[in-house]
Amino acid sequence: MNETQPGTCGCRCNAEMAATASTNAVIGGAIQGPLYRSVFHIPGMDCPSEEQMIRLSLANAQVASMAFDLPGRTLVIDHGGSSDDLLRHLEPLGYGARLKESRPLLAEDAAMGVTDDAAESRVLWIMMAINAAMFVIEMIAGWWASSAGLIADAADMLTDAAVYGVALYAVGRDAKHKLTAAKLAGLLQLFLALGALIETGRRVMAGSSPEGVAMIGISLLALAANVTCLALISRHREGGAHMRASYIFTANDVLANLGVIVAGLAVTWTASPVPDWAIGAVIGIMVLVGAVRILKLK
Repeated sequence: MNETQPGTCGCRCNAEMAATASTNAVIGGAIQGPLYRSVFHIPGMDCPSEEQMIRLSLANAQVASMAFDLPGRTLVIDHGGSSDDLLRHLEPLGYGARLKESRPLLAEDAAMGVTDDAAESRVLWIMMAINAAMFVIEMIAGWWASSAGLIADAADMLTDAAVYGVALYAVGRDAKHKLTAAKLAGLLQLFLALGALIETGRRVMAGSSPEGVAMIGISLLALAANVTCLALISRHREGGAHMRASYIFTANDVLANLGVIVAGLAVTWTASPVPDWAIGAVIGIMVLVGAVRILKLK
Protein backbone atom coordinates (compact mmCIF):
# COMPACT_ATOMS: atom_id res chain seq x y z
CA MET A 1 0.00 0.00 0.00
CA ASN A 2 1.33 3.39 -1.00
CA GLU A 3 1.17 5.48 2.17
CA THR A 4 1.42 9.24 1.74
CA GLN A 5 0.68 12.48 3.50
CA PRO A 6 0.07 15.36 1.15
CA GLY A 7 0.12 17.84 4.01
CA THR A 8 2.26 20.90 4.39
CA CYS A 9 3.21 21.06 8.06
CA GLY A 10 5.15 17.77 8.29
CA CYS A 11 3.71 16.63 11.66
CA ARG A 12 2.99 12.98 12.37
CA CYS A 13 -0.06 11.26 13.84
CA ASN A 14 0.78 9.68 17.22
CA ALA A 15 -1.04 8.66 20.37
CA GLU A 16 -1.68 12.23 21.45
CA MET A 17 -3.07 13.18 18.05
CA ALA A 18 -5.36 10.17 18.06
CA ALA A 19 -6.78 11.24 21.39
CA THR A 20 -7.06 15.00 20.75
CA ALA A 21 -8.51 17.40 18.18
CA SER A 22 -5.20 17.92 16.39
CA THR A 23 -4.91 20.30 13.44
CA ASN A 24 -1.43 19.06 12.43
CA ALA A 25 -0.47 17.19 9.25
CA VAL A 26 -3.55 18.44 7.43
CA ILE A 27 -3.96 17.96 3.68
CA GLY A 28 -7.12 19.98 3.22
CA GLY A 29 -9.18 22.07 5.62
CA ALA A 30 -8.37 22.40 9.33
CA ILE A 31 -9.32 19.25 11.21
CA GLN A 32 -11.87 19.71 13.96
CA GLY A 33 -12.64 17.03 16.53
CA PRO A 34 -11.00 13.60 16.84
CA LEU A 35 -9.32 11.77 14.00
CA TYR A 36 -10.91 8.76 12.28
CA ARG A 37 -9.62 6.07 9.91
CA SER A 38 -12.03 5.26 7.08
CA VAL A 39 -11.63 2.59 4.40
CA PHE A 40 -13.23 3.11 0.99
CA HIS A 41 -13.70 0.63 -1.85
CA ILE A 42 -13.34 2.44 -5.21
CA PRO A 43 -13.98 0.05 -8.15
CA GLY A 44 -13.00 2.65 -10.76
CA MET A 45 -9.59 3.37 -9.23
CA ASP A 46 -7.00 1.18 -10.92
CA CYS A 47 -4.25 3.48 -12.24
CA PRO A 48 -2.07 6.39 -11.02
CA SER A 49 -4.07 8.96 -13.00
CA GLU A 50 -7.24 8.11 -11.07
CA GLU A 51 -5.27 8.17 -7.82
CA GLN A 52 -4.16 11.72 -8.58
CA MET A 53 -7.71 12.86 -9.35
CA ILE A 54 -8.84 11.45 -6.01
CA ARG A 55 -6.05 13.30 -4.22
CA LEU A 56 -7.09 16.54 -5.90
CA SER A 57 -10.76 16.01 -5.08
CA LEU A 58 -9.88 15.70 -1.37
CA ALA A 59 -7.62 18.76 -1.26
CA ASN A 60 -10.16 20.78 0.74
CA ALA A 61 -11.43 17.91 2.90
CA GLN A 62 -10.37 17.35 6.53
CA VAL A 63 -7.76 14.77 5.52
CA ALA A 64 -4.63 14.10 7.60
CA SER A 65 -3.19 11.26 5.49
CA MET A 66 -4.06 8.73 2.79
CA ALA A 67 -2.91 5.27 1.70
CA PHE A 68 -3.77 3.88 -1.74
CA ASP A 69 -4.00 0.21 -2.75
CA LEU A 70 -4.60 0.36 -6.51
CA PRO A 71 -4.72 -3.43 -7.17
CA GLY A 72 -7.18 -3.83 -4.30
CA ARG A 73 -9.19 -0.70 -5.32
CA THR A 74 -8.94 0.44 -1.69
CA LEU A 75 -8.27 3.85 -0.14
CA VAL A 76 -7.57 4.38 3.57
CA ILE A 77 -7.99 7.92 4.90
CA ASP A 78 -7.16 9.38 8.31
CA HIS A 79 -9.45 12.36 8.72
CA GLY A 80 -11.52 14.64 10.89
CA GLY A 81 -15.25 15.12 10.51
CA SER A 82 -17.65 12.64 8.97
CA SER A 83 -16.82 9.94 6.42
CA ASP A 84 -19.94 11.12 4.59
CA ASP A 85 -18.14 14.40 3.90
CA LEU A 86 -15.35 12.47 2.19
CA LEU A 87 -17.88 10.58 0.09
CA ARG A 88 -19.35 13.87 -1.08
CA HIS A 89 -15.92 14.79 -2.43
CA LEU A 90 -15.33 11.37 -4.04
CA GLU A 91 -18.71 10.68 -5.66
CA PRO A 92 -18.50 13.39 -8.40
CA LEU A 93 -15.47 11.59 -9.86
CA GLY A 94 -17.70 8.69 -10.92
CA TYR A 95 -15.38 5.94 -9.67
CA GLY A 96 -18.08 4.20 -7.60
CA ALA A 97 -16.59 5.01 -4.18
CA ARG A 98 -18.32 3.45 -1.17
CA LEU A 99 -17.46 3.30 2.52
CA LYS A 100 -16.36 -0.11 3.86
CA GLU A 101 -15.62 0.87 7.47
CA SER A 102 -14.85 3.86 9.67
CA ARG A 103 -13.45 3.94 13.22
CA PRO A 104 -11.56 6.29 15.57
CA LEU A 105 -7.82 6.51 14.86
CA LEU A 106 -5.94 4.36 17.37
CA ALA A 107 -2.64 5.07 19.11
CA GLU A 108 -0.99 2.07 17.46
CA ASP A 109 -1.99 3.10 13.93
CA ALA A 110 0.97 3.90 11.68
CA ALA A 111 2.15 7.50 11.24
CA MET A 112 2.43 9.08 7.80
CA GLY A 113 5.18 10.95 5.96
CA VAL A 114 6.41 14.51 5.47
CA THR A 115 6.41 16.93 2.53
CA ASP A 116 9.79 18.47 1.62
CA ASP A 117 9.03 21.95 0.26
CA ALA A 118 12.66 22.69 -0.70
CA ALA A 119 12.89 19.46 -2.71
CA GLU A 120 9.56 20.23 -4.41
CA SER A 121 10.85 23.67 -5.46
CA ARG A 122 14.07 22.24 -6.94
CA VAL A 123 12.13 19.66 -8.95
CA LEU A 124 9.65 22.23 -10.23
CA TRP A 125 12.40 24.63 -11.36
CA ILE A 126 14.12 21.84 -13.30
CA MET A 127 10.87 20.68 -14.90
CA MET A 128 9.82 24.22 -15.81
CA ALA A 129 13.16 24.79 -17.58
CA ILE A 130 12.93 21.47 -19.47
CA ASN A 131 9.38 22.13 -20.66
CA ALA A 132 10.05 25.75 -21.64
CA ALA A 133 13.02 24.64 -23.75
CA MET A 134 11.02 21.83 -25.37
CA PHE A 135 8.19 24.26 -26.17
CA VAL A 136 10.57 26.41 -28.21
CA ILE A 137 12.10 23.39 -29.96
CA GLU A 138 8.78 21.71 -30.78
CA MET A 139 7.07 24.92 -31.91
CA ILE A 140 9.89 25.78 -34.32
CA ALA A 141 10.07 22.18 -35.56
CA GLY A 142 6.28 22.01 -35.88
CA TRP A 143 6.09 25.06 -38.13
CA TRP A 144 9.08 23.86 -40.19
CA ALA A 145 7.66 20.34 -40.55
CA SER A 146 4.05 21.57 -41.03
CA SER A 147 2.99 19.22 -38.25
CA ALA A 148 -0.22 19.83 -36.31
CA GLY A 149 0.83 17.09 -33.89
CA LEU A 150 4.13 18.78 -32.99
CA ILE A 151 2.46 22.18 -32.62
CA ALA A 152 -0.22 20.70 -30.34
CA ASP A 153 2.47 18.95 -28.31
CA ALA A 154 4.44 22.21 -28.11
CA ALA A 155 1.36 23.94 -26.70
CA ASP A 156 1.13 21.12 -24.18
CA MET A 157 4.76 21.72 -23.20
CA LEU A 158 4.06 25.41 -22.66
CA THR A 159 1.07 24.46 -20.53
CA ASP A 160 3.31 22.31 -18.35
CA ALA A 161 5.94 25.02 -18.00
CA ALA A 162 3.21 27.35 -16.78
CA VAL A 163 1.81 24.62 -14.51
CA TYR A 164 5.18 24.23 -12.82
CA GLY A 165 5.52 27.99 -12.46
CA VAL A 166 2.12 28.18 -10.77
CA ALA A 167 3.04 25.19 -8.60
CA LEU A 168 6.21 26.98 -7.48
CA TYR A 169 3.97 29.73 -6.13
CA ALA A 170 1.99 27.16 -4.15
CA VAL A 171 4.94 25.36 -2.49
CA GLY A 172 4.83 25.80 1.28
CA ARG A 173 1.34 27.32 1.25
CA ASP A 174 -1.86 25.83 2.65
CA ALA A 175 -4.26 23.50 0.83
CA LYS A 176 -6.53 26.35 -0.29
CA HIS A 177 -3.65 28.07 -2.10
CA LYS A 178 -2.53 24.76 -3.61
CA LEU A 179 -5.99 24.02 -4.99
CA THR A 180 -6.23 27.56 -6.36
CA ALA A 181 -2.85 27.10 -8.06
CA ALA A 182 -4.00 23.81 -9.58
CA LYS A 183 -7.15 25.46 -10.96
CA LEU A 184 -5.18 28.35 -12.44
CA ALA A 185 -3.02 25.78 -14.22
CA GLY A 186 -6.17 24.02 -15.42
CA LEU A 187 -7.55 27.31 -16.80
CA LEU A 188 -4.36 27.95 -18.74
CA GLN A 189 -4.47 24.38 -20.03
CA LEU A 190 -8.04 24.99 -21.23
CA PHE A 191 -7.06 28.01 -23.34
CA LEU A 192 -4.02 26.30 -24.86
CA ALA A 193 -6.06 23.19 -25.69
CA LEU A 194 -8.59 25.31 -27.58
CA GLY A 195 -5.74 27.05 -29.42
CA ALA A 196 -4.20 23.72 -30.45
CA LEU A 197 -7.55 22.44 -31.73
CA ILE A 198 -8.11 25.62 -33.75
CA GLU A 199 -4.63 25.34 -35.28
CA THR A 200 -5.22 21.69 -36.16
CA GLY A 201 -8.48 22.63 -37.86
CA ARG A 202 -6.71 25.37 -39.81
CA ARG A 203 -4.10 22.93 -41.09
CA VAL A 204 -6.79 20.46 -42.14
CA MET A 205 -8.50 23.21 -44.15
CA ALA A 206 -5.17 24.32 -45.66
CA GLY A 207 -4.14 20.74 -46.50
CA SER A 208 -0.65 20.90 -44.98
CA SER A 209 1.90 18.13 -45.69
CA PRO A 210 3.84 17.20 -42.52
CA GLU A 211 7.38 15.76 -42.43
CA GLY A 212 7.09 12.34 -40.79
CA VAL A 213 10.78 11.90 -40.02
CA ALA A 214 10.96 15.27 -38.26
CA MET A 215 7.88 14.37 -36.24
CA ILE A 216 9.52 11.16 -35.04
CA GLY A 217 12.89 12.74 -34.19
CA ILE A 218 11.52 15.72 -32.26
CA SER A 219 8.94 13.56 -30.46
CA LEU A 220 11.65 11.16 -29.29
CA LEU A 221 13.48 14.14 -27.79
CA ALA A 222 10.24 15.36 -26.16
CA LEU A 223 9.56 11.87 -24.85
CA ALA A 224 12.97 11.73 -23.18
CA ALA A 225 12.31 15.14 -21.60
CA ASN A 226 8.90 14.09 -20.28
CA VAL A 227 10.10 10.74 -18.94
CA THR A 228 12.78 12.67 -17.03
CA CYS A 229 10.13 15.03 -15.66
CA LEU A 230 7.85 12.12 -14.74
CA ALA A 231 10.66 10.43 -12.82
CA LEU A 232 11.33 13.68 -10.94
CA ILE A 233 7.70 14.48 -10.09
CA SER A 234 6.79 10.90 -9.14
CA ARG A 235 8.89 11.29 -5.98
CA HIS A 236 6.70 14.21 -4.90
CA ARG A 237 3.26 13.30 -6.25
CA GLU A 238 2.02 12.75 -2.70
CA GLY A 239 2.39 16.50 -2.13
CA GLY A 240 -0.37 19.10 -2.33
CA ALA A 241 -2.84 19.64 -5.15
CA HIS A 242 -0.25 21.67 -7.10
CA MET A 243 2.17 18.70 -7.23
CA ARG A 244 -0.58 16.22 -8.04
CA ALA A 245 -1.81 18.40 -10.91
CA SER A 246 1.77 18.55 -12.20
CA TYR A 247 1.99 14.75 -12.09
CA ILE A 248 -1.26 14.35 -14.04
CA PHE A 249 -0.11 16.75 -16.76
CA THR A 250 3.30 15.11 -17.11
CA ALA A 251 1.85 11.59 -17.34
CA ASN A 252 -0.48 12.79 -20.10
CA ASP A 253 2.51 14.29 -21.93
CA VAL A 254 4.26 10.93 -22.14
CA LEU A 255 1.17 9.46 -23.82
CA ALA A 256 0.99 12.43 -26.19
CA ASN A 257 4.65 12.00 -27.21
CA LEU A 258 4.09 8.33 -27.98
CA GLY A 259 1.06 9.28 -30.07
CA VAL A 260 3.06 11.77 -32.17
CA ILE A 261 5.77 9.15 -32.75
CA VAL A 262 3.18 6.66 -34.00
CA ALA A 263 1.61 9.37 -36.18
CA GLY A 264 5.03 10.24 -37.60
CA LEU A 265 5.59 6.61 -38.53
CA ALA A 266 2.17 6.49 -40.18
CA VAL A 267 2.83 9.71 -42.12
CA THR A 268 6.17 8.34 -43.34
CA TRP A 269 4.64 4.99 -44.32
CA THR A 270 1.47 6.27 -46.03
CA ALA A 271 2.61 9.73 -47.24
CA SER A 272 -0.71 11.01 -45.92
CA PRO A 273 -1.17 13.99 -43.55
CA VAL A 274 -4.25 12.47 -41.93
CA PRO A 275 -2.36 10.73 -39.04
CA ASP A 276 -0.75 14.07 -38.13
CA TRP A 277 -4.10 15.86 -38.15
CA ALA A 278 -5.62 13.08 -36.09
CA ILE A 279 -2.92 13.14 -33.37
CA GLY A 280 -3.08 16.94 -33.26
CA ALA A 281 -6.82 16.71 -32.56
CA VAL A 282 -6.37 13.87 -30.05
CA ILE A 283 -3.71 15.78 -28.06
CA GLY A 284 -5.86 18.90 -28.09
CA ILE A 285 -8.87 16.97 -26.81
CA MET A 286 -6.78 15.15 -24.20
CA VAL A 287 -5.42 18.44 -22.88
CA LEU A 288 -8.94 19.89 -22.91
CA VAL A 289 -10.37 16.96 -20.93
CA GLY A 290 -7.56 17.19 -18.38
CA ALA A 291 -8.25 20.91 -17.95
CA VAL A 292 -11.97 20.33 -17.37
CA ARG A 293 -11.26 17.62 -14.79
CA ILE A 294 -8.98 19.96 -12.85
CA LEU A 295 -11.40 22.88 -13.04
CA LYS A 296 -14.24 20.72 -11.68
CA LEU A 297 -12.37 19.95 -8.46
CA LYS A 298 -13.81 21.41 -5.26
